[in-house]
Amino acid sequence: MKNMNRRKFIQNAGLGALAYAALPKIAWSWDDIPSRTGNIITGRKLNIACIGIGGQGRVDVRSVASQNIVALCDVDKERGKEIFTEFPDAKQYQDFRVMLMEMDEQIDAVTITTPDHMHFAAAMMAIKMGKHVFLQKPMSHTIAEARALTEAARKHKVMTQMGIQGHSFDGIRRMREWHAARAIGEITEIHIWTNRPIWPQGERPQQPAQPVPATLDWNLWQGIAAERPYNQAYMPFRWRGWTEFGCGALGDIGCHAMDCCFDVLDLGSPTSVEAVTSPQSEWSFPEWSIVTFEFPANKARGPIKLVWYDGDKMPERPKELEASRKLPGGIGGQLWYGTKGTIMVSDVYCKSARLIPQTAWVDFAKNRMPEKTEAPSIGHKEEWIEACKGGVPAGANFDYAGPLTEMVLLGNLAVRSGKRIEWDSKKMLCTNVPEVNAYVRKQYRKY
Repeated sequence: MKNMNRRKFIQNAGLGALAYAALPKIAWSWDDIPSRTGNIITGRKLNIACIGIGGQGRVDVRSVASQNIVALCDVDKERGKEIFTEFPDAKQYQDFRVMLMEMDEQIDAVTITTPDHMHFAAAMMAIKMGKHVFLQKPMSHTIAEARALTEAARKHKVMTQMGIQGHSFDGIRRMREWHAARAIGEITEIHIWTNRPIWPQGERPQQPAQPVPATLDWNLWQGIAAERPYNQAYMPFRWRGWTEFGCGALGDIGCHAMDCCFDVLDLGSPTSVEAVTSPQSEWSFPEWSIVTFEFPANKARGPIKLVWYDGDKMPERPKELEASRKLPGGIGGQLWYGTKGTIMVSDVYCKSARLIPQTAWVDFAKNRMPEKTEAPSIGHKEEWIEACKGGVPAGANFDYAGPLTEMVLLGNLAVRSGKRIEWDSKKMLCTNVPEVNAYVRKQYRKY
């Protein structure tokens, strides 16, 4: 097993804990503001403010443009230029805290499309101010943050949705129907693979200082993360591979790819997680990992083993697959093993699920295919908008997305430690490798 040196891991975790303990107690922006509950908006469009408007943020802004876009925020004026120009009537900001405070009474809801490390800060401030929140995946940078956001959204009665659009696709609905019909009997094991990371990762040191682009406020981009000198290796997009800012391959695609099985099988929290990885550093995730999650039985099913592969690692070829066919490539695929058959999925959203071999699929489609009982979604963002206006909660609201995010991020505890993690979800505690708990939560820089 090639992993970060365990002695170094323990040493670093211990030093981090000591450094954090020495920090003065600081009140953060989300602690300073008065707490409110969310208002259901009836009879008019939502007034939406958008935080992070470059890259995926452009997509998120445009997908809620049926409502009133009243404010736009990006720490990089150049990255935000396209959307700033497209919505000239919206007020422009670089600091979301200033935007939320100045335009408080004019904002009903926010979209948040920042790097992972800033999801919590922006979302918690908005929630405590009573703003409805659409937040990109993963919901948070740490497990503790996901738990806190879930509880806060419930307390402040705001409508939420995490950006896992596959949850609103028909694929997950069909898989629920197939499972109810026991298409492959009792499911026992699932294998999921992806071509992520498609950005640099591996055994890398911190990066040297480079000049900061004139259009970027580097202090605001770092936000609550530990202070580092600017380097183009961090942004845009490449931040995903750095532990200070991103959540690696699992954070990028895990919440998408594991969404279907998490929902269909009511997986909940695993009792243990174990990882094998390529070399990594304290600052950077590995180039590849294979992570095994063990889920206990519940009233409706037996125990489940889920194995995750990234960095183009693949599971063993199933014996049911015809010699002329290959396992799906591209962004990834899945295999669901049951007591009476196997399902192969050729994407991360379960849109293209089929029984294998082809003869099994033909028999199922002809003789045992259940009727479609679930109505289609009105759309992922549309679900959230309607919830803000008094409709039913969105399907990937934080009561669902929070536990899903916690489960996915548990994989990173195993990845970063190289040890088998035994997990107590109720206490939010690793019970067998205490030093891992240093990564369950983090301290925040005042900026």
